[in-house]
Amino acid sequence: MAYNWQQSDWPEFRYNLSGIEDLLFAFAEETGHITGLLKATPDAIQIEALINTLVIEAIKTSEIEGEFLSRQDVVSSIRNNLGIAPQPEPVKDKKAKGAGELMVSSRNSFAEPLSESMLFEWHKMLLKDSQTINTGAWRKDSAPMQVVSGAIGKEKVHYEAPPSDRVASEMARFINWFNATGPGGKSEIKKAPVRSAIAHLYFESIHPFEDGNGRIGRVLAEKALSQTLGRPVMLSLSRTIEAERKKYYQSLETAQKSNEITGWIHYFVQTIVNAQVETKYLLDFILKKTRFFDRFSHLLNERQTKAVNRMLEAGPHGFEGGMTAKKYISITKASKATATRDLQHLAEIQCLVATGGGRSTSYQLAMDA
Repeated sequence: MAYNWQQSDWPEFRYNLSGIEDLLFAFAEETGHITGLLKATPDAIQIEALINTLVIEAIKTSEIEGEFLSRQDVVSSIRNNLGIAPQPEPVKDKKAKGAGELMVSSRNSFAEPLSESMLFEWHKMLLKDSQTINTGAWRKDSAPMQVVSGAIGKEKVHYEAPPSDRVASEMARFINWFNATGPGGKSEIKKAPVRSAIAHLYFESIHPFEDGNGRIGRVLAEKALSQTLGRPVMLSLSRTIEAERKKYYQSLETAQKSNEITGWIHYFVQTIVNAQVETKYLLDFILKKTRFFDRFSHLLNERQTKAVNRMLEAGPHGFEGGMTAKKYISITKASKATATRDLQHLAEIQCLVATGGGRSTSYQLAMDA
C-alpha cells in the first residue's frame, strides 16, 4: 500500500465528524471549565500553572523521543524566557535550555502566521547544541527518511516520508494550508481540535527536518489550537501522548496510509480532551498545594520542607510509591533515626498520611486534609 503522500488525493484530507460530535462538545465544555478556573484564581497561581504546564510539555515531548531533560534546568529556562526570574537563572543542560525557549517562543507567537523562518528558528532553538544535525534548514540527505523500529537486521519500516527534493515544495504548501485554515483564512477550519489534528498529521507526514519533527509537530498542534481559540491553550498534549505512546504511534502509522483520516481525528481530539482534563487536575492540585503550605509551612524544619517539596514536584498524581524512610534519607541526607523521627512528626501533624506498617510504612501528602 502506498503512503498518504504517494496517493493521487494528497493532501486533500477527508473526514466525517458525525461520530465525534460528543468529543467536540466535550472539548468546548472543558475549554469553558478551564477558562473559568483560571479567571477565578489569583495571578500567582495562574503563573505557577503556566510554568508547570510548559515544564511538563517540554519534558514529556522530549521523553516521547527518548530524551530525558533536567527538570530544574527546564524550569529555569522557562522562567528566564518568561521574564519572571529576578535575575537569569543558570541552565547547564543545553537541551533543556532550548526546549524551554521553544515552549515560550511558540506560546508568545501563537497568533502570528506560520512561516518558514519561524519553523527554522524553532528548529535552531530545539537542537542548538547538536554537532551532527543541520539546524534551521530542511533535510537534504538523499537517503530515505524512514520511521523504523526493531534490532539491526530485523528492522520494520513504519513509514517513509517524501524524498528530500520534495520537502521545500511540500512545506510551502503546508504553510499555506496552515495559514489559510486559521481564523479569517479562506479555508478556515472553525473546530480547533480538528485543525490541530490535521496540522500535526500533515507536518509529521512531510517530516521536513533531519531531527526534531515530532517535537515541532506537537508545537504546531498546540499553535493551531491556540489560534483557533484566540488565546494560548493551557494544556500539555505531550504528557497525554507520552502516557500512551504506543497508541500514538499506531494511530499515526495507520493515518499515514490513507488521506481518509476520520479515525486519526477521533484519536487526536480524544487526546486533546484528555489533556484538558489533566489541566483541570493540575489547577486543582496547585490550589490544594497553596492551602497545604498555608497550613503546614511554619511547622516544618528545613529537612521536612525539602522532602515535602520533592513530593509536590510529582504533581497531581502523587509521589510514586510514597515517601519512605529510605527515600527521605536519600533526599535530606539525614540519619535513619532522624528520618524516622521527622516522618513520624509529619504524620502526627497530619501533613503526611501513613500506610502499611513496620519496614513497609510509606507516606503520602495529606492534600485533602
